[in-house]
Amino acid sequence: MATLIFDHSGDEVELPDNSPIAEACEEAGVPFACTEGVCGTCVIEIKEGNENLSKATQEEEDFLGEGTSHERLACQCRIKSGRVRITF
Repeated sequence: MATLIFDHSGDEVELPDNSPIAEACEEAGVPFACTEGVCGTCVIEIKEGNENLSKATQEEEDFLGEGTSHERLACQCRIKSGRVRITF
């Protein structure tokens, strides 16, 4: 099991390894609009554990730029394992 930690509240959510994080983020208050990686509404900041997230998608690189490791689109991320702390 992987753990997603929301920095603003301290809440922790356990997710199966390799799970999308979108639903947990939406329940925590991250705003979503298109859910396709195009609008950028769901930008989150990775505070720790970026290595535990899936590789950035092409949509993320197009929106955020290549090599942006501290920001991701919640609608595109999967948590591979371990712990990831985010803020939004």
